Amino acid sequence: MKIKIIATILITIFIMASVSGCVDSPKTETISVSGAFAMYPMMLKWGEEYQKLHPKVKFDISAGGAGKGMADALGGLVDIGMVSREITPAEVEKDAYWIAVTKDAVVPTVNKNNPVLSELKANGLKRDVFEMIYINETITTWGQATGTGVTDRINVYTRSDAAGAPETWAKYLGNYHQEDLRGVGVNADPGLAEAVRQDKLGIGYNNINFAYDPNTRKPVEGIEIIPIDLNGNGNIDPDENFYGTLDEIVEAIGTGKYPSPPARDLNLVTKGKPSGIVQDFIKWTLTEGQQYIPEQGYIILPRGIINEGLKKVE
Repeated sequence: MKIKIIATILITIFIMASVSGCVDSPKTETISVSGAFAMYPMMLKWGEEYQKLHPKVKFDISAGGAGKGMADALGGLVDIGMVSREITPAEVEKDAYWIAVTKDAVVPTVNKNNPVLSELKANGLKRDVFEMIYINETITTWGQATGTGVTDRINVYTRSDAAGAPETWAKYLGNYHQEDLRGVGVNADPGLAEAVRQDKLGIGYNNINFAYDPNTRKPVEGIEIIPIDLNGNGNIDPDENFYGTLDEIVEAIGTGKYPSPPARDLNLVTKGKPSGIVQDFIKWTLTEGQQYIPEQGYIILPRGIINEGLKKVE
């Protein structure tokens, strides 16, 4: 009889301990994220660091362009959409709730074996020259672009997927939109960079974290950045020459030397105001998470914009 009583007590204790263990150990939660290639490296880092603080939180992060990030967020397919462009009034009407969390830029690119590379690096190209290449198609050779006798044709590449980089680049060229850009359409940031890398007569544009190697901090092997002649004097002056390394261009964006656009804020978008673990994560990116921005090749937003974001997410 005593043995039965003891056994019953032990079983009861085991069951209670098991139930207690379930209560004390919260279930794993997953934050799903998709969208802009521009934000993908930063989001991977943020996910990694946040998970160290919250081991029960997992991340499912994928890139696919800002258009996909917005569509996935509004469609309820992901918790957060990464959007590397301005949010439109139509998207806000569909309950897009956005918070700017960091900043980067789009830069024009060319192949390292371009026949007029020395002229490009010394003199750059003016904004209206890019416009005549990408929009009006009135400049079609590298000689026309640089004022030399070179007759090699310019092979123009652009993005085929709906994304923030082409929208930002088009806006810089004269308040145009992605669909106004001419050229051979290539999918995704890595694809566009590779197209230019493989074509000595190619021209393209990339988010800085796909134009520069994160390890060497220099332009990706096979690619050079085309300096923009900001003051239009036909030369790249010392204060316009900041393309040699990722750190140089980041500093130029942060101090306002590089124009906006093509510099732009990067946003996290949810359907309606975020709550729960998603709200906590976004708040963390605006506070503790800001310390990881410079090392990843991004720019910290002004304190006023960060404070606005914190108010929105509270």
